[in-house]
Amino acid sequence: MNYFILTYAFYLAISIALTIWVAGVLFKNGRIFLVDIFHGNTLLADSVNKLLVVGFYLINVGYMSLALKESGNIPGAQVVVEVLSYKLGWIILILGAMHFLNLIVFFKLRSRAQQQLKNNTGE
Repeated sequence: MNYFILTYAFYLAISIALTIWVAGVLFKNGRIFLVDIFHGNTLLADSVNKLLVVGFYLINVGYMSLALKESGNIPGAQVVVEVLSYKLGWIILILGAMHFLNLIVFFKLRSRAQQQLKNNTGE
């Protein structure tokens, strides 16, 4: 049995599934922040939201591709699990970091938008 192919197949399947799931959650739940940031301009908010998802996919798929190669020896199922846990651990950490980075950016943009709105209304 070729354990390299098994490792690659599981790694790609799980990584892609995680990336699609996280991107969907960010897309769905980030929209309300963007609509607020852009003062109700839903067309602009939706456009920016889609662009953010594309960037998210590009970064994650790029990293997945770079991290795919395994140069060590994979003699059996135990090493498959160990290699997968290491590689998937990095994917999960990167997805988590990107999630928090998105939240920080959204909150900063939202705070700035609210401050501008207060300045424009004279409060």
